[in-house]
Amino acid sequence: MIIPMPSEITVDQLFEAYYDCRKNKRTTRSALAFEVNLEANLMALLSELRDGTWTPAPATVFAITRPKPREVWAAAFRDRIVHHLVYRAIAPLFEPAFIADSCACIPGRGTLYAAGRLRRHLLSATENWSRPVFVLKADIANFFGSIRHGDLFAMLGRRVKDPTMLDLIRKLVFQDVRRDASVRGEARHMALVPRHKSLFNAPPATGLPIGNLSSQFFANVYLDGLDQMVKRRLGMRHYVRYVDDMVLVHPDPKVLLAAADAIREHMAGIGLALAEHKTFVAPAEKGVDFVGHVIRPYRSSGRARTHRAALGRLAALPAGDRVASFNAYLGLYRHAGSRSQSIAICRLALRRGLAVAADLSKVRSHRPPERSYGRARFR
Repeated sequence: MIIPMPSEITVDQLFEAYYDCRKNKRTTRSALAFEVNLEANLMALLSELRDGTWTPAPATVFAITRPKPREVWAAAFRDRIVHHLVYRAIAPLFEPAFIADSCACIPGRGTLYAAGRLRRHLLSATENWSRPVFVLKADIANFFGSIRHGDLFAMLGRRVKDPTMLDLIRKLVFQDVRRDASVRGEARHMALVPRHKSLFNAPPATGLPIGNLSSQFFANVYLDGLDQMVKRRLGMRHYVRYVDDMVLVHPDPKVLLAAADAIREHMAGIGLALAEHKTFVAPAEKGVDFVGHVIRPYRSSGRARTHRAALGRLAALPAGDRVASFNAYLGLYRHAGSRSQSIAICRLALRRGLAVAADLSKVRSHRPPERSYGRARFR
């Protein structure tokens, strides 16, 4: 969807962006409020987009505490429609050029994809775990809070030539989300966010709000040059990145240390730096912790800390939420966990009075006579 002129943004394109925006969020308060006068709200938004008067509304910010304290910025619902409109228009210009090992905010490239890519790289580099290799595990310090608006807009402008999209991108990239922001939630949670991680303390024209679709996509654009450098100039075949978390695999640790120096040099040019306390070289056979998975020779499992937190949350759930939550974790562990972790989930389900399928794939809220239930058999 390439839009050459402002007047050519159509009703159909805006509706498509709206449907993408409301997916899995239709019952939220903001989505319901917008839908009450859906046609009038969309026509008003379309009019603003066509005459160039649309500007982002003040954002809402709140803090989450799991897995660690951080700010989440929520744009107004009508602005999120514009985020999806922009994404639908420009993603085809960038995504085909992203390397296959760039993950997150790309269709089909979530955490399971990222873990699978790393697993394949490890199998290839070790020749099916028959030879030793090392991994460079690296993390970018305060990634979203360090992105420079000017550099990001220049990167986007190299491919996006449409004036309509460039104008919308400029408004999204250079918006100062701190201005008139509405702070929600408990103040004690906001106080837990480290000072250097808060956008309220970011330098001018720096930092993207975590929580917006546009921010996630722009982050991949911002790091595409790093990906290309690692793959093309350094020739590192075994490399995978998920947002700001990256892993390189090589038989020689000295090569990995040299690659880390090259990464530091490249990132310094765009205002980024490695989190040195999270950057290290280690033998792959000891296990690689990546996107919630711990990959070891011939097996993988979910991260132990995440598993303990899951058990704690499931144990505290009220009766009405049990079955769906237990089944969600069992579905996740079929791909990302070990059998022992699935067994632990099922034992907890039994203690909560739920029925467990013989193959540990599902739970139910009662114990019916033995019968087939999909692929699972209950008894």
